[in-house]
Amino acid sequence: MTAQAPSDGRREATHEGRVVALCGGVGGSKLAYGLNRLLGTRLTVVVNTGDDFQHLGLKISPDLDTVLYTLADLNDEERGWGRTGETWNFMAALAGLGGETWFRLGDRDLAIHVQRTRALSRGVSLTEFTEATARRLGIAADILPMTDAAFATVVVTAGERLPFQRYFVELGSRPAVASIDFDHGSDAGASLQVLRALADPQLAAVIICPSNPWLSIDPILRVPGIVAALKSVRAPVVAVSPLIGGAAVKGPTAKIMKELGMPASTAAIVSHYPFLDGIVIDDRDRAEAEALEVPVHVTATLMRTKDDRVALAAACLSFAAGLGTGIGTERWTG
Repeated sequence: MTAQAPSDGRREATHEGRVVALCGGVGGSKLAYGLNRLLGTRLTVVVNTGDDFQHLGLKISPDLDTVLYTLADLNDEERGWGRTGETWNFMAALAGLGGETWFRLGDRDLAIHVQRTRALSRGVSLTEFTEATARRLGIAADILPMTDAAFATVVVTAGERLPFQRYFVELGSRPAVASIDFDHGSDAGASLQVLRALADPQLAAVIICPSNPWLSIDPILRVPGIVAALKSVRAPVVAVSPLIGGAAVKGPTAKIMKELGMPASTAAIVSHYPFLDGIVIDDRDRAEAEALEVPVHVTATLMRTKDDRVALAAACLSFAAGLGTGIGTERWTG
């Protein structure tokens, strides 16, 4: 299905408004980088914190840090995570003392974990710490954790329930996934800042970055308050498929889809997001476009360079601007 301009007088999204991006992981942070370059202060990035955990006495927020480092041009491009110019003296010393080394913390990277842990212990919220850190790193966009409360992604296998980092890092995503759960208390909910961003009357688009739908985006959608806020959004909701030619660029997306009993296809991604107003797919998946039930924009989605990130961001914004808004709750059925 090709995108059609609205013909019923509905308001169109434009580049003049604000944009909210839902993001997690390396692929998502790359598109967020491009959006930040184009939009600056008109961008809000809502980041998955289902990966967060306590380790070595420190509060670790892997996806938040990946987004912060990427948008600040501090990330290690070769590894895809952590800071550039990293050294590993701490890990070597920890190994010598018999400590846990399965989750690697670089010497430079330690600084943000120590500062975050100290701030939270003083009663500073995760949102407040993240916003202050983004400003210190010179990031124009607003970077927001999806919630300030504990909210943990749990991967259920045939034999056990695995905390996300044990599954993803320690076990290298090897166990077969039976289902994915989320552990949180009754106090879990979207922050006021996230809800304000989604309720902004100047909101022009919501863009779902090419992050793993089950491990990175679903945690955001499962936070109490976020789906309700999205139901009220009048701007178009556009996703970028994390698949290219039926495979994930990085990570276990395709593997998880197959283990959960679905094909690794764009159609399955669209079915997983029943609220979409449009989807952006790669040139290599052009043959799938006509069978999809939402408007489609076909372009190069592989982001090898920073220029690629900006180009894809521009394509997403242009696509969203051409879609009609004012879509009611019917897009949330099914």
